[in-house]
Amino acid sequence: MLDRSPVRRGRGPAQALRDTVTFAAGLERLGYHRFWVSEHHGVPGIAGSAPTVLAAAVAGATTRIRVGTGGVMLPNHRPLVVAEQFGVLEALHPGRIDMGLGRSVGFTGGVRAALGHGSEAADDFAAQVRELLGFFTGDHAYPGVHAYPAEGLRVPPFLLATGSGADLAAELGLPLVIAPVRGERALAEAVTRYRDGFRPSEWAREPYVVVSTAIAVADSAAAARRLLVSEAWATVHSRSHGVFPPLDPPGDILAGPMTERERRRLDETLDGQIAGTPAEVADRLGALVAAAGADEVLATTAAHDQSARFDSFAALAELTDLRSFV
Repeated sequence: MLDRSPVRRGRGPAQALRDTVTFAAGLERLGYHRFWVSEHHGVPGIAGSAPTVLAAAVAGATTRIRVGTGGVMLPNHRPLVVAEQFGVLEALHPGRIDMGLGRSVGFTGGVRAALGHGSEAADDFAAQVRELLGFFTGDHAYPGVHAYPAEGLRVPPFLLATGSGADLAAELGLPLVIAPVRGERALAEAVTRYRDGFRPSEWAREPYVVVSTAIAVADSAAAARRLLVSEAWATVHSRSHGVFPPLDPPGDILAGPMTERERRRLDETLDGQIAGTPAEVADRLGALVAAAGADEVLATTAAHDQSARFDSFAALAELTDLRSFV
């Protein structure tokens, strides 16, 4: 599961982070295999800005579930510092840490200026990944530099990618995390290229595909779809206004003002996610896994109602063989 620490209207970002830690402990009890956190800067509706710090809190509050990032946006950081941070996490929680890496930079010019990295920083992503991995193996371009305590450790890396990013994951021999943002056909084509071009590495001997999507399970299709409305609307709002807002209750959103274009975008966003009764979700999830040739599914569900969200994940656990991960 990926938790972006969504801010809920009236509760604030500090509470969102505490909610993330609590939710991780709950998902561990349900038998989930991984719990990842994200990196976003200057986003009113997302509190997850320091993923390695939050991952440390999650790992400290749990005992079995793997904890990682989905992901650290490498162009925002020096690879040496990222290696050291994950080395610390792995040293404190051996065998439980995942290192998910993405290539996004700040969403606005102001955020990019504050981070000290422009949009062009993403152009060097491949070199940044190689440098980062080199600090774990000791194979890098800086004589006399040792990324303690990372050097000699092996934290599993995952590459978050769309489109050409799948080719980079294949070239570097890394597990791939991918979402069907351009539809299942484009997803299948990217995964096929990844598998065909995969070069075994010390990080992964075979291709490994994680497909990510929002999933909601409820007693009725309408209730499940309603659970996804809050985040879907925040996404639509961000496209129209440039700001991803805190999550509002779905009833308020559906009863509030909305242009025809926004309503169409909201429906399109919801249609691209998986929601329904247990039987309906099982069918759609099975189809997605087949289309992607997925080895694993990363659920990205956020909702305004934390209790209903947890119930959805509990129902999802009943549909899948989580015991195979334990």
